[in-house]
Formats: sequence, structure tokens, C-alpha cells
Amino acid sequence: MFFSFARLRTRTKRQLQRGFSLIEIMVVVVIMGILAALVVPNLMDRPDQARVVAAKQDISAIMQALKLYRLDNGRYPSSQEGLQMLTGKSASTGGTTGRVYMDRLPNDPWGHPYQYLNPGVHGEVDVFSLGADSQTGGEGVNADVGTWNN
Repeated sequence: MFFSFARLRTRTKRQLQRGFSLIEIMVVVVIMGILAALVVPNLMDRPDQARVVAAKQDISAIMQALKLYRLDNGRYPSSQEGLQMLTGKSASTGGTTGRVYMDRLPNDPWGHPYQYLNPGVHGEVDVFSLGADSQTGGEGVNADVGTWNN
């Protein structure tokens, strides 16, 4: 058997110079475009969904503090007293009330204070956020988030 290094060298050189054809590149680009069209819209809604989830968690924490307040005082704070009573500060007198149920009151994920009604429209008390538009009602990210849909 006769073995030629020259023939081996030229074959490997030709094999190394092979590239992708235009059709192969086009198929890959089309597949990437289809995937991007499916994935990007889902990723764009994530921040809004996260804000709604954060608002629901904040409202749950505030409701737990309100329930503890009610156990200690036999009643929920009035609408005039507000949620500030949970921090140990009285909104009406500006003084301290003694017990602290929350270190601080969080703002909703859109930067506005949570709303509180006693008596509530949807329950005994209502704690809610007016959503991204800060107006009653709305749909999607502008929808109200409260104890009634928590």
C-alpha cells in the first residue's frame, strides 16, 4: 500500500474550507426569528406581572398586621386612623399608640400608598392599590389589586 501525505494534506485543506451554504444560514435565521417572536412578548409582560404579585404580597402582610391589631384592640383601625396605626403612630393625633405591628408601611409597586377602607366595600375592611394608573377600576396593569382578589 502506498500512502501519500500530499493527498492527505490537500483533502484536509478542502474539508477545512467548507462553510455553510446560504440556505443553511437562512434556515437558522428564520428559526431564530420564530423563537424570538414567541419568547419576547412573554418577557415583556414579566415586570407588570411581578408588580401585581408584589402588591398582592404586600396586601397580605398588611392584612396579617391588621388582624393582629384587631386581636389586641377588639376592632380594626378606623378609616380616619388609617394604616399608620400599624406602625405605632397615630395619624389623627400624631403621637404614638404603643404596639408596633409593622416597622413601616410599604408603598405599592407603582410608588403610591396603599388605600384602606373601614368599613370596606368588599369585606369588613379593604386594603388595596389602584394599580399603575392610580385610578379606580381599569384592566390589566391598571386594574385595582385588593383584598377581594388576593
